[in-house]
Amino acid sequence: MKRPEPINEEIELKNNVYIESDTDLKGIITYVNDYFAEISRYSPEELIGQPHSIVRHPDMPKILFKILWDRLHNGQNFIAAIKNLAKDGRYYWVFTDFEHIKDENGNTIGYKAARKKISKHVTDTLDPIYKKLTAIEKEGGMEASEKYLNEFLKEHGEDITVDNLLENIHRLY
Repeated sequence: MKRPEPINEEIELKNNVYIESDTDLKGIITYVNDYFAEISRYSPEELIGQPHSIVRHPDMPKILFKILWDRLHNGQNFIAAIKNLAKDGRYYWVFTDFEHIKDENGNTIGYKAARKKISKHVTDTLDPIYKKLTAIEKEGGMEASEKYLNEFLKEHGEDITVDNLLENIHRLY
């Protein structure tokens, strides 16, 4: 499926309404709720069977998704602010929380994600950081981006990590 060209127009999300999806262990979408389809502008049929990266905005640094997958594969959660790309080229920001889907033996068989509207203050703070990380990745790869991110977080407080970045966003600026 051809990815749309991004346009600089944000889709306004409803308060307290969740975008939900399930994926298999490789990130292939197995379920979406109606609100996900509405916001992303894809039909459920267009989304199911596709990699979740179908909605990844090019402004999003790859290092965040590497960290996300590393944490999920280690049985940990990852909470993040994500900028997504709709089928029509517009974007929307979400606060994403993941949960492991387990079988009757306790083995992880997939992931459930719930996303909701995020405050403008957080997106205004994170957008330039994400764009900087993306630019660094284009020049020096993911390793350079990860190094910059770790240095950035250390510079802004020894107790700020990728894991608690959102909780500490107010301290960054």
